[in-house]
Amino acid sequence: MSKRTAAKHKIDRRMGENLWGRPKSPVNRREYGPGEHGQRRKAKLSDFGIQLRAKQKLKGYYGDLTEKQFRRIFAEAERIRGDTGENLVGLLERRLDALIYRAKFVPTIFSARQFVNHGHILVNGKGVNIPSYRVNEGDVIELVEKTRQLPIVIEAISLPERDVPDYLEVNHSKLSAKFVRTPSLDEIPYAVIMEPNLVVEFYAKN
Repeated sequence: MSKRTAAKHKIDRRMGENLWGRPKSPVNRREYGPGEHGQRRKAKLSDFGIQLRAKQKLKGYYGDLTEKQFRRIFAEAERIRGDTGENLVGLLERRLDALIYRAKFVPTIFSARQFVNHGHILVNGKGVNIPSYRVNEGDVIELVEKTRQLPIVIEAISLPERDVPDYLEVNHSKLSAKFVRTPSLDEIPYAVIMEPNLVVEFYAKN
């Protein structure tokens, strides 16, 4: 099992949910946690526990961001006018690695990060190798020529378990995508329920 596969399976097991809706997720077979104590009855979570879990799910979904990275994005969401929770998910969706995943150029958010790091991505015709790069409305994302026939790309495009959301205009024959607009929470195709309002509550108290 590759490191990336192990990482996403570990997060699924820890959360007890299939975060990305993948058919091979271990929680499709068993919903209890890993280890010899995994089948014990779970204690009822406190308000703090519920809020912490909401934060861990959102962090994990976007490639298991570090606390420092996630906190920095949250601080920016607070500064923007409007609902902080909506702002938070909007900023997360504008990450370059997230949009490559949404466009179905790669099968997982982890492979999206690796793709960007390895220089396979152009934004408006210029190479970008920073996964956290903030994409703006109207920006065009493309795969570099040498990458377009990679098996991982061909596999990702054919995956039936997820669709491209409306806030991206994707041309899979040219392997390009245009970011149309920053989405609201109800537009983002999460495979599980995300509760950014609980993340806001968590940081308000801690």
